[in-house]
Amino acid sequence: MLDILSFNWEALLIKVGIIVLKIIGIFIAFIIVKKIGNKVIDRTFTRLQEKQNVSIGRAHTLQKLMENVLSYTLIFIFVASLFSIFNISVASLIAGAGIVGLAIGFGAQGLVSDVVTGFFLLLEKQIDVNDYVTIGAIDGVVEAVGLRTTQIRGFDGTLHYIPNRDITSVSNHSRGNMRALVDIGIAYGEDIDKAITVMQEVCDQIAADNPVIVEGPNVIGVQALGASDVVLRVIAKTENGEHWGVERQLRKAIKEAFDANGIEIPFPHQVTIHRNGENPEKMVQS
Repeated sequence: MLDILSFNWEALLIKVGIIVLKIIGIFIAFIIVKKIGNKVIDRTFTRLQEKQNVSIGRAHTLQKLMENVLSYTLIFIFVASLFSIFNISVASLIAGAGIVGLAIGFGAQGLVSDVVTGFFLLLEKQIDVNDYVTIGAIDGVVEAVGLRTTQIRGFDGTLHYIPNRDITSVSNHSRGNMRALVDIGIAYGEDIDKAITVMQEVCDQIAADNPVIVEGPNVIGVQALGASDVVLRVIAKTENGEHWGVERQLRKAIKEAFDANGIEIPFPHQVTIHRNGENPEKMVQS
């Protein structure tokens, strides 16, 4: 009882108070530095986007990456500072972190591979948000590029989540001008030169009216000899992502021009011969 009464409670309270104040101070410093760091990162990437023409998707992704790195670094410093307050060796913290990191490295090699691959996808500017790409057997438009997965929206509306480590090759269709390609078949009995002239007149008119066409369209001639038609090919260069619309416009205009000039676009026919000696009857299949 006398030992308890003789214990210097005032010194203990002062010591505890100092420790609490240090913890509060470190916590406040952590919040302030994090906010300042996030603002600096935000301004840096905003300026980078304006001056270097960096896409919004890449800028936002890299910005989030830097913010996460900053947060993890500050958390480590915060924990190390707490250890030092309680007179615990920081070396033991580092050793423990190394052991934990080694264990995570063995148990999550796929995750590490995802992060590394995602980082290089962004660093090398292989894909951006809103790009039309082919990754493996998947075609679609990029909706998000993350450090672990890349999200591709297929043309049927399906959202594909692709682990970055599975992205071994990327075909980006959204870099530079696109090619519009249209094949039109005419009957073997038609005048090929007349058909080419009519098609080129249509192409010249569309080129004059459609501002998204960069070059052409031009009729390059006979592309193939089919089972029932002669295939003529038209090629044009368009602005990025506009080739599908130009192809549809060309098909419609050429069909209308062929109808106006009496040029036949063949379709399958079937001839039936009756064994009883009657005249052959031609039947049309649509």
